[in-house]
Amino acid sequence: MKKLLAKTDKKLLIITIILALFGLLMIFSASSAKAAVYGNPYSVFIKHAITLAICMLGSVIIISIPTNTYQKFINLALYIIILALIFIFTYGVVINSTKRWIDLGFYNFQPSEFAKVILIVYLGTYYAKYQKDNSYLVLLKPLLYGALICFLIFMQPDFGTMFIIFSMMSFIFLSLPINKKIKNKIIQIAFGALLISFLFFLLNGQQFFKTGQADRFKFLNPCQRYKEKSGYQVCNGFIAINNGGLWGVGLGNSTQKFLYLPAAYTDFIFPVIVEELGLLVGLLIILLYIFIIYRIFRIAKRSYNLRGAIIAYGVGVYILLHIVINLAGVLGIMPLTGVPLPFLSYGGSYIFNLTIALAIVQRIEIENNTYRRRNLLK
Repeated sequence: MKKLLAKTDKKLLIITIILALFGLLMIFSASSAKAAVYGNPYSVFIKHAITLAICMLGSVIIISIPTNTYQKFINLALYIIILALIFIFTYGVVINSTKRWIDLGFYNFQPSEFAKVILIVYLGTYYAKYQKDNSYLVLLKPLLYGALICFLIFMQPDFGTMFIIFSMMSFIFLSLPINKKIKNKIIQIAFGALLISFLFFLLNGQQFFKTGQADRFKFLNPCQRYKEKSGYQVCNGFIAINNGGLWGVGLGNSTQKFLYLPAAYTDFIFPVIVEELGLLVGLLIILLYIFIIYRIFRIAKRSYNLRGAIIAYGVGVYILLHIVINLAGVLGIMPLTGVPLPFLSYGGSYIFNLTIALAIVQRIEIENNTYRRRNLLK
C-alpha cells in the first residue's frame, strides 16, 4: 500500500483530505442547531464522520484495483442502477416532494448519485474497448443507456442530477477521438430525439416542471419573492453572506443556521461558511476547487490510454458541474436544483460516490506513473 500511495497525486490527495475534514467541521457547525431540536446536536456530525471513515476504507480498496478489471463488472453495475431507478417509482421514499431514495433501513440509498460515477466508468471502459470501431450502433449504445437513465431521473423529478449526467455524457462524447462525420451524425440524431421528446410532452399537455420547480426559473431578485418557497432560501443565503463580511462572525456563531436556512448543512452550507469564517475563506475554498479540477484534468491529459483519460476527464467535469450549479443556485444566478457542494455538503450517497470517483482518479495516476517508469527502464 505504501508503494501505491507513493505513486498517487499527493497534492490532490492532501487538498481533498483537508477539504473533507473542513467539511466535517462545518457540517457540525451548520447542523447543530437543527439536530438539537431532535435531541442530539451531534447526530448529523456523527453520521457524516462514520460515512467519511467508510469512504476512507473504500478508497484504500479502490486504488488497489487495476482499471483494466472494470469491464468485468461495470455492465452489471449499470444494469443494477437502472433497475434501482425503476424500483424507486414503486417503492421509493418521498422527501421534499421527490422520490430519489430507497430506504434500506440503516441508510437511504440514492441510485441517481451512483449513476453518475457508474456511467463515467462505463463510458470510459466501453469507448476504450471499441475505440477503433466506427459503427453507428456501437457508438450509440452507451448514449442510449445514458438517455434512459436521464429520463428515469427526470421523472423522479430531479432536474439537477439529470442535467449533470447529460452534461457529463455530452462532454465525454464530444471529446472522443472518432470520425467527425460519424460524430456529427450522432449529434444530429441525439438533437432530433430531444426535439421529438419535447414536442411529445407539449402535444400531450405534459409539464416539464412541477409548479415549485418552475418557480425557481423566475430570475427576479429572490428577496422580492421572500414569502415564496423559491425565494426564501436564496434570500436567507444572501443575508448569511452579508453578515459574514470579509472576516466572518466566528466559527459556530452563524444566525442563519438557526432554522432560517432549511438546508444549512446540505445545499446551503456555503453561505453558512462565509457567515462564520468570512468571504476570504469562501474565496479560498473556490481557489482550492480550481486546484482540484486542474490536478484531475492534468491526470487525464497525462493518461497513457483512452480509458483513463475519459474517466479522469469525466470525474473532473462531474465535480466542476456540482461546484458551479450549487454556487450559482446559492447566489441566485440559476435555479436551485438540490445539488450538493463537493466535500462540504452533508449527504451519504454523494460523499461516497465523490470519494469513489477521486480514488479511481488516483488509481489512474498510479497506473500512469507505473507505465512511465517501465518505459524509462526500457
